[in-house]
Amino acid sequence: MSNVDLSVVIPVYNEEQGIDALCERLYPALDALDVSYEIIFVDDGSRDDSARKLAAQYERRPDVTRVILLAVNAGQHMAILAAFERSRGDVVVTLDADLQNPPEEIGRLLEQVRLGHDYVGSYRRARQDTWFRRKASAILNSIRDRTTHISMKDQGCMLRAYSRSVVDAVNRSREVNTFVPALAYLFSHNPTEIEVAHEERAAGESKYSLYSLLRLNFDLMTGFSLVPLQLFSLFGIVISLGSLGFVVFLAIRRLVVGPEAEGLFTLFGILFFLIGVSLFGLGVLGEYVGRIYQEARARPRYLVQAVLEAPEFEDEFTLERRTRVEQPLQSHGSSSA
Repeated sequence: MSNVDLSVVIPVYNEEQGIDALCERLYPALDALDVSYEIIFVDDGSRDDSARKLAAQYERRPDVTRVILLAVNAGQHMAILAAFERSRGDVVVTLDADLQNPPEEIGRLLEQVRLGHDYVGSYRRARQDTWFRRKASAILNSIRDRTTHISMKDQGCMLRAYSRSVVDAVNRSREVNTFVPALAYLFSHNPTEIEVAHEERAAGESKYSLYSLLRLNFDLMTGFSLVPLQLFSLFGIVISLGSLGFVVFLAIRRLVVGPEAEGLFTLFGILFFLIGVSLFGLGVLGEYVGRIYQEARARPRYLVQAVLEAPEFEDEFTLERRTRVEQPLQSHGSSSA
């Protein structure tokens, strides 16, 4: 397959209400850039009518549109990786489907790539989210900065540009759980960030709950840093030294004053605190062990059910399943490419 100048990767999960509005702005914005491009939509196992909407967009612009349908929900970053492996662009831009990051900003990312940057991140100007969500993101960003040393002002902003060399390096990584912007940052030699506009969600609701954000940051900390384990090792050393000092103090007190008769509930409180810390430490250790277990199983990171693309774009990924796509596509209410 011949390369294009730009690949725009858009993961989609239950976004049927906003797909048409997105495309009404996306196609003109890309046409105005005067570059050859492709758009790769990845339906991440949506339960609504998103797959049919994407199939309609493919039929509208088959010259530039490709649609990957995942069999089951694999998560936003696995969906992005599925598109990365099939992208042809010299530059790959990721974009959310909710129109909170305007597609008109893509041109500004390309300008930074032309200046020599192989990774262009972005952070949101006048962020249109709730106070709680902004504060939670700020706290989690601060934790990530201190544990991974990956510099991102706004990890929740997915409007980012990657050079082909960085995308190829990401494709060679076979991690089961990962955070694509952080992984790409590790492989870049000249990264930068720019401020971009931010708008209210065009339709639907955010797919990231507080639990999802916490889960994401656990993946970031355990996937890109050993700091949590090192912190608990240091904490264990401090507690051990403190306990030794306390035992020495009690021994001296027993010789000078006599045995202690009070303070039983205080000791219980200290004991319960240390038990809680120990359980939390075991949980952190379990995160690392769990990641090792997932890697050792070597299960597929995602399952592609079908690919909609023009015949001239078919590659080894598409050809090997071409005989299996008709039935899956019928179940999505669309036709085979």
